[in-house]
Formats: sequence, C-alpha cells, structure tokens
Amino acid sequence: QVQLVESGGGLVQAGGSLRLSCASSQNIFKIKTMGWYRQAPGKERELVAQITSTGTTNYADFVESRFTISRDSAKNTLNLQMNSLRPEDTAVYFCHADDTVVGFPVQSWGQGTQVTVAS
Repeated sequence: QVQLVESGGGLVQAGGSLRLSCASSQNIFKIKTMGWYRQAPGKERELVAQITSTGTTNYADFVESRFTISRDSAKNTLNLQMNSLRPEDTAVYFCHADDTVVGFPVQSWGQGTQVTVAS
C-alpha cells in the first residue's frame, strides 16, 4: 500500500487560492492513477481530479477550470492548485492512489487536509 500525506489546506477567503500537496512513499509517476477527492460534512466523498501514470487528467464538472492537478518529479508529490475558490469548495480533501500490485488492485488514501473557504 502507498503511504500518502497531504498538506496545504487552510482557511481562505472566497476568490482566493490554495495549493494542496500529497507526498507519496512510492514513485508517483509509476502509480496507475492518483487523484484528489473531497468530502463535505454530511455529503459523500467525491472525485475532484485525477491523473494517470501517462499524464492523462480528468476533472469533476464542478471544477470548471479553476483547479489544476499536477505531479512534481523533484519532490515526488501530487499537487492540486485551486483558484477562484468558493464557499461550496469547503471540505476535507483526500489524496488517493489506485494501483495494481502483483495483479491485485490496491487503493490507498491519505489522512485528509481541511479546506475552508469563507464567504
């Protein structure tokens, strides 16, 4: 299982920006798919953005080009740049890794980082 540790959450005013990072215990460029999910109070966890090992990205409709997912090879981190934040973006954001180990699917989650957007 991949060990994932998120950082970068915090409190920001509406319209502001935050950058989340996820440190991985394994080479992020070799993990089949990595992504960011979020969970607001009373709601189910939902996909925000994901990136495959080949660099293909996918975003939830609500992102509306405000967020960018990327990988940093020097730091071996998965990043999420979030701009034009809205109060409805308030949630705990989780880093996720979806990989295959000796033919078996393995899912890994970080502990989450809180993002709060004040109106």
